[in-house]
Amino acid sequence: MNLKSLIRTVPNYPKQGILFRDISTLLYNGKALKYIANLYYNRYKDKNITCIAGIEARGFIFGAIIAEKLGIPFIPIRKKGKLPCKVFSEEYSLEYGVDTLEIDVNAIDEHSSVVIIDDLIATGGTALASTNLIKNFNASIYECSFLINLPELGGAKTLEINNFKVHALMEFKGK
Repeated sequence: MNLKSLIRTVPNYPKQGILFRDISTLLYNGKALKYIANLYYNRYKDKNITCIAGIEARGFIFGAIIAEKLGIPFIPIRKKGKLPCKVFSEEYSLEYGVDTLEIDVNAIDEHSSVVIIDDLIATGGTALASTNLIKNFNASIYECSFLINLPELGGAKTLEINNFKVHALMEFKGK
């Protein structure tokens, strides 16, 4: 299945010069979702992964589907103030400021082997913050996986420089 053909490219959104890769059009296709779930299932079924951590918000979609298919827990990595419990927090830089991600302090333990999932990696700030959250548990991170990698923005390289394995189902050239 040609997944790239299902991604809508929106020029100059959210600002001039950006080519926004909109996965909404992929989500409208149930066969594509099933195909993606099967790709991930086959990738991780024999790897002793104990949980999938999905980054808010679109990482929730794919992370939950993959966790269910593997029969393992799904762990949400949320934006600040969304979890009603004790959390680990991690600030990270955005193009326009600073944001914070959080995870429930009871979500995983040191014996966990985690895959972090999100829809897209650009500069890598959100993904790196998510890896730092998982480090609080002394758990191992098997891999950080994304539907889309934008290699020219360097996020995958940032993760690799920090000794994380990176996987993407597809890449789009250009910013």
